[in-house]
Amino acid sequence: MSSILLIYPPATKPCEPPAGIAKLCGTLRGHGLPCHLIDANLEGLLYLLNHPPKAEDTWTKRACKNSQKHLESLRTPILYKNKDRYQRAISDINRVLDMSARPYKTKLSLGNYQEEDRSPVNYADLKWSAAHPEKNVFFPYFSHRLHELIAENKPQHIGFSLNFLSQAATTFAMIGFLKQHYPTISIVLGGGLITSWSRSHYWHDFEDEHPNFDQLVDLIINGPGETALLNYLAKIDTTDFFPPDYSDLPLTDYLSPGFILPYAASSGCYWNRCNFCPERAEKNPYKPIRTSTMIAELSQLVEHYQPRLIHLLDNAMSPAHLRELVQSPDALNNTLWYGFTRISQQLSDLEFCRGLKQSGCIMLKLGIESGDQDVLNAMDKGVTVELTGQVLETLRQAGIATYVYLLFGTPTETEEKARKTLNFTQQYAHCINFLNLAIFNLPLSSTESATLKKQHFYAADLSLYTDFDHPLGWNRREIRQFLDQEFKRDPAIAQILRNDPPLFTSNHAAFFVTENIPR
Repeated sequence: MSSILLIYPPATKPCEPPAGIAKLCGTLRGHGLPCHLIDANLEGLLYLLNHPPKAEDTWTKRACKNSQKHLESLRTPILYKNKDRYQRAISDINRVLDMSARPYKTKLSLGNYQEEDRSPVNYADLKWSAAHPEKNVFFPYFSHRLHELIAENKPQHIGFSLNFLSQAATTFAMIGFLKQHYPTISIVLGGGLITSWSRSHYWHDFEDEHPNFDQLVDLIINGPGETALLNYLAKIDTTDFFPPDYSDLPLTDYLSPGFILPYAASSGCYWNRCNFCPERAEKNPYKPIRTSTMIAELSQLVEHYQPRLIHLLDNAMSPAHLRELVQSPDALNNTLWYGFTRISQQLSDLEFCRGLKQSGCIMLKLGIESGDQDVLNAMDKGVTVELTGQVLETLRQAGIATYVYLLFGTPTETEEKARKTLNFTQQYAHCINFLNLAIFNLPLSSTESATLKKQHFYAADLSLYTDFDHPLGWNRREIRQFLDQEFKRDPAIAQILRNDPPLFTSNHAAFFVTENIPR
């Protein structure tokens, strides 16, 4: 029977286990297929921290000396009560990683990986990574670990879950290493970034080297991989899926004060109407699981893994799923949870939000985007500024923290309209616990991009976004100036921005809502 080794490659934030390969593993094992998981991201980062570089300057010496202590402190709740100590731990760990990566001409931190001379959105650079795996900073780790895993598990297939640009170079370095040493093992490549690439309009424009990456990859999976893998490995054609299986992963090693359980109740977005949204541009269908199945699976996972926190991964938690959580207040056994949802009339109901709180909701992430109604209408957000304010007030009264996302520079925004967002944020600052400020990037695959004059960031054939000439003159330079000189300098807003955990941001934010930190 064919067996597969599923790998989550470096480098991303190592605060919780990878949900994608765990979901695949649960389904494969549910159908009796052998499967093994490896979080090479967590292992690779810890390998570098356990093999620190030779330190010459004072900061690096101190950082290397204290790195293990910092790692342990990030796994304990007490650190999250002291923001200065938390920031020092992150800073010192990043110093060790950065100094380890410098000989490889790479910038590396707990949340990012960027080679100085190559780009993850340049097809030729990814092929170079595959041809020269020894030039990757993680090579000392994966060159040994892959030999070990293959000897132990004897897989016929190895799958990589490539979700972020920061994983791309190392993913292809590992694939290249496998092709050199184990050419008979088939390589499967999937994940969020691969889905975005494969659904972009230029994916099939390559001539001789299109989507199999010049024979490096045997199967590319577009979208959720359960059906494709079942068919590829065992000719099984079914829609019977199973809960995620995290049992192969070192759940106590992640850099969080206890196990964070990631869980997705849907793929795609139930609203799927916002203009310029990547989900809409990529035509990702909305596929929810039954509300009763969600509750049953979460109850089972909570009982088995005893997580400290649940991270609900949906692009936007649906009203039906939220309602089911309210109607099943004991299903999660008092485990706290957070997730992303849309502004809705449902969340302006105080009793409903109190029900969410009782179900364990500690924080909601909200894509508010703008405080100007015309901008919201042009984006087809389907909400009003008035309702947004009501929701923020209601969540505050219910005791649910908010992580608010604002977006500047959409094609219909002007400085005057951006100032309305400033005024809105000032007005509701007492209801906002955390803020994320972003400047709009134009998805190349969006239908609306055809109406705008584009200015590419850089020459890259795998880029998903582009800059553009703003039709109203509200370009990136002016937006940055407004944000730096006006928006961020407002005292109430500045205080909110200081709340944001460095690097881990929303992944750790719930642990800083001090009155609700799980004991």
